[in-house]
Amino acid sequence: MSKLSKLCSIALGVCLSGTVLLSTPAVAEYPEKPVSFVVPWPPGDLEDVLTRMIADEFQATHDVAAAVVNKPGGGGGPFPGAVEVAKAPADGYTVGSFIIAVPTIGPNIGIPELNPNPFEPIGNFLTYPFVIVAGKDAPYDDVDGLAEHAKKNELALGHFGAPLIPTKVTMALAKSKGFEFASDAAFDALDCNTLASGDVDVMNTTLQLVLPCMDDVKILASITNKRIAITPDVPTVAELVPELNVALWNGLFVHKDTPADVRETLAAIAKKVVESDKAKQLAKDTGALIYWQDAEAAQKQIDEDIVALEVMGKMLEE
Repeated sequence: MSKLSKLCSIALGVCLSGTVLLSTPAVAEYPEKPVSFVVPWPPGDLEDVLTRMIADEFQATHDVAAAVVNKPGGGGGPFPGAVEVAKAPADGYTVGSFIIAVPTIGPNIGIPELNPNPFEPIGNFLTYPFVIVAGKDAPYDDVDGLAEHAKKNELALGHFGAPLIPTKVTMALAKSKGFEFASDAAFDALDCNTLASGDVDVMNTTLQLVLPCMDDVKILASITNKRIAITPDVPTVAELVPELNVALWNGLFVHKDTPADVRETLAAIAKKVVESDKAKQLAKDTGALIYWQDAEAAQKQIDEDIVALEVMGKMLEE
């Protein structure tokens, strides 16, 4: 082959290589379009507030639109918000902000999209400050006193719904202490007025709802994985009955096929937010436990909670 021919061949090869490179679409760097954080609850509660803070920080950091999308059915199913995240592309543009029930109960209640569990955690960031509360005039000051009184008197329990983890924990705690509530009912609101009106004798509610009347109530126990800073002398249920070491928490979840770099981007933003002064103030104001539990620790938490829920279920069946 002549020198001229060789030069032409090389030139042709370079041109063809350039054509191939130009015709291959570039892989977009995440994020390049709006991100939706799906919260399967109405607006206004703690998980909604914190997820909005995460979405706002995500938007400010990455200069793409990010917003919370509220969906119904967060507590006991059928989890339409979780189903929406499960059916979305595994690309990090649809992120679930879910409570414990989605990964632990969702796969077992006949929802095809959630069985097997399609999600993996980015990380957990909130434990709701659920407490067991009685009125100031109640003739008992702790759970053991409640148990003794309930064995001789009919007591009514107020809660936010039978399927919710805190309600089940309260019922199982009663069983473990040798009594049952004479009646129970779900309420839309469980605050100072609920006890004052005499509608219930004992409430399973969040601490923030009774903060305005702390002088008029008795906090008997908290349903949290550690004591609440506002009520440091109040034991957790798990301290009283170690088998009931389960609480209502919230975390960020994505489809298990979501790329690692996408997960890292989401985790970095969430961690920054929950460690911010604004989040710390929210915890101080409400009693919420706000923290960052990374993906590995969150998955371990889920595995432990599945076991605890099985134990609790057997206690309630006895």
